[in-house]
Amino acid sequence: MNKVFLVIQREYLARVKKKSFLLATILTPLIFPTVMGVFLWIAVGEESGASLRIVEVVDENNLFFLESRDQYAFSFSNVDVEEGKRQVQTGERYGFLYIPKIELESPTGIIYYGESNPSMNFIATLESSLKRRVEEQRMMESGIDPKVLEAYRTSVSIQAITLDNSGKEKVTDATVNYGIGFFTGILIYIFIFVYGNQIMQGVIEEKSSRIIEILVSSIKPFQLMLGKIVGIGAVGLTQFLIWLMLIAGVSSIVVGYFGMQMPQQTAMEMASPAAMGDFVQNGNDFSQMMEIVSGIDFVKIALTFVFYFIGGYLLYGSFFAAIGAAVDTPSDAQQFMLPVTIPLLIAYLGLFVFVLDDPNSNVSFWLSIIPFTSPIAMMGRASYGVPFYDLALSMSLLIVGFLGTTWVAGKIYKIGILMHGSKVGYKTLWKWIKMD
Repeated sequence: MNKVFLVIQREYLARVKKKSFLLATILTPLIFPTVMGVFLWIAVGEESGASLRIVEVVDENNLFFLESRDQYAFSFSNVDVEEGKRQVQTGERYGFLYIPKIELESPTGIIYYGESNPSMNFIATLESSLKRRVEEQRMMESGIDPKVLEAYRTSVSIQAITLDNSGKEKVTDATVNYGIGFFTGILIYIFIFVYGNQIMQGVIEEKSSRIIEILVSSIKPFQLMLGKIVGIGAVGLTQFLIWLMLIAGVSSIVVGYFGMQMPQQTAMEMASPAAMGDFVQNGNDFSQMMEIVSGIDFVKIALTFVFYFIGGYLLYGSFFAAIGAAVDTPSDAQQFMLPVTIPLLIAYLGLFVFVLDDPNSNVSFWLSIIPFTSPIAMMGRASYGVPFYDLALSMSLLIVGFLGTTWVAGKIYKIGILMHGSKVGYKTLWKWIKMD
């Protein structure tokens, strides 16, 4: 084990001391706040200096009225269609909305002309306004006062409560659970890909420089592979923690500069006595929100995340190390990347399509149990709450999967690390695995 720790120390220190590591660690977290700051600066400048966009409206029904909002203003007239088009082409009007005679039961034929493609939000706003007016007119023609109907409309909200085996109740919110599962699952997916590729690149570089031949004379290939995987993983965790701190700090500065607030600041203000008083006065159930937050077992989710974060990386890291040992150049590695990439893509897509939508379905269960997909899929389920037996089975299989893939990868690594100049295919890898 001492030799493994020496390899881990070597891999960790060799990468941490590189100027490229320091630059990537410091500059990468600055990219997100910088991009966010640029977009905020553009948005603020556009909002302050935006010119009024006038849309000419021709309504042959004399029925519709569009209220001006934001930078859009609506001018109603009786010009013909060709004149409306001309006004758009010459820049006199931003757009031209033509509403022909329509049947209220089937309002079709409404056309918007613009010199540029309108935004989805703008078209949706127009459709919503026209739809509401058509519905009001149809109700009036049926003898129904729209104001009376509006007075009877009531919003209904359902409070979700989960019951455990002891009958204890816990308030939950699917939106919060979705967000936690989404963030943690994607984080593991990115980490496996980024640092798995670093393992492969590191093995290929050492193999091509013949340094590996000196190393294997004093340490077993399996120990070397294991030390390399753990060492690079430790580098990734170090870099990840630094990124979190830098991104949080710089983002707070950028957002604060534009007079906005970070989500955690908003949450702290909401928890203040004054804010709680406002919630009570406005009739909002702030206590329910606090119940949802207090009902989330953050410690369990954090521990589950750490386990699958490390377990998933170790499982796939051994494959990346084996691929690096089997080839001489990164271009040769592409043929072996597909079997490694497919399970990750299945887990990634399954997270959105099945797990976050219904964490208790059979598909979600199997995705969170199979070791090759469980690191990503289980985090989607963990945010909603997973039965103990499901979690224990998934973790056990992931450990077994890691040991199995490490054994297979070790056999490939032991032979491939000293092979040079020969083309390696799947048949060759299979022969190496079967060798004693």
